[in-house]
Amino acid sequence: MTTTGTARADVRALVARVTGDEKHDPSAHSTLDVVRVLYENVLHVDPDRPDDPDRDRFVLSKGHGPASTYAVLAAHGFFPADWLDDVGAWGSPLGHHPDRVLVPGIEVGSGSLGHGLPLAVGMALGLRGRSPARVVVLVGDAELDEGSNAEAIQVAGRLGLGPLTCVVVDNHSDNHGWPGGIAARFGVEGWATTDVDTRDDARLAAALRRTLTDRPTVVVVDAPRKDAA
Repeated sequence: MTTTGTARADVRALVARVTGDEKHDPSAHSTLDVVRVLYENVLHVDPDRPDDPDRDRFVLSKGHGPASTYAVLAAHGFFPADWLDDVGAWGSPLGHHPDRVLVPGIEVGSGSLGHGLPLAVGMALGLRGRSPARVVVLVGDAELDEGSNAEAIQVAGRLGLGPLTCVVVDNHSDNHGWPGGIAARFGVEGWATTDVDTRDDARLAAALRRTLTDRPTVVVVDAPRKDAA
């Protein structure tokens, strides 16, 4: 089941309730539209069955900024919205890094950059031939500087992991730049690539829905510079 009907204004009000780690607000908030559209229009997930073996998997590699993901999960009923009011407090299940053991809908504990894409490759490989589930991982452009991502991009392309989608939120904060653009880095390894230069929901959803059976896909989402982190 794809959950539907979350208004943009409602999610923004929810994310505003998450406080206490403002230094990572730009990183977290720049992902909000992508995560919201994924849960509204793309992912097949059910808050009443968060451990359904055939659910789509969403991996937030940028786990140091989980506020937007928390807000979207609350909007879709994975946990009560009241949890957003004391993130990081003693006894709160919502930490400044997400914990899959404590938070329904969270697939991996994350926040140490460079781990999400390799984990998603392993998930997609493990599910291949056993489940129709997709694996969608969200990374930042600067995070791609981590060497583990280079290996994961190469392996996923060689193995033709069709169920895998990598969403790169491009804050233009990487250290060295990417000759030909970020998508070209994936394309040379055999990935199907899409660049999205708008926050228009319909175009973003169409890009995120696209899958191919014989190769992984990457969607590079351009984020305004003011969101950089």
